[in-house]
Amino acid sequence: MNWTNITSVHDIEALIERSHTRPCLILKHSTTCPISSLAKNRLEKQWDLSAEELEPYYLDLLRHRDISNYIASEFGVRHESPQILVIKNGKSIYDASHLDIRVDELRQTA
Repeated sequence: MNWTNITSVHDIEALIERSHTRPCLILKHSTTCPISSLAKNRLEKQWDLSAEELEPYYLDLLRHRDISNYIASEFGVRHESPQILVIKNGKSIYDASHLDIRVDELRQTA
C-alpha cells in the first residue's frame, strides 16, 4: 500500500481535483492512539485494491490537526480518529471510523 502524505491544505485541494479522475481514500490517523494503529494496520494487511481503483492518502492528525479540521468542514463530516473518507468527483461518498474501517466496505465504493 503506497500512501501519499497530506501535509497542507493545498494537498487536499489537489486530491479533490484528482478525485474527478479516480476515487481517493483519506486516512486520518493518530500516531499515539492504539485503536488508530490497529485500524491502520488492519487496513494495510487487507488492502488489495489498485491505485486506479482507490488512491490512498494519509494524514497524521497530531502534526496536522488544522488540515483535519479543513477536511471536516470541506466534506461535511464530523471529525473522528481514526477515520477514512472516500472522495469521488470532489465529494465524500463514504466515511467510517474506528473499527468500522474495513477493506471489504471500501471495495463497494471503488
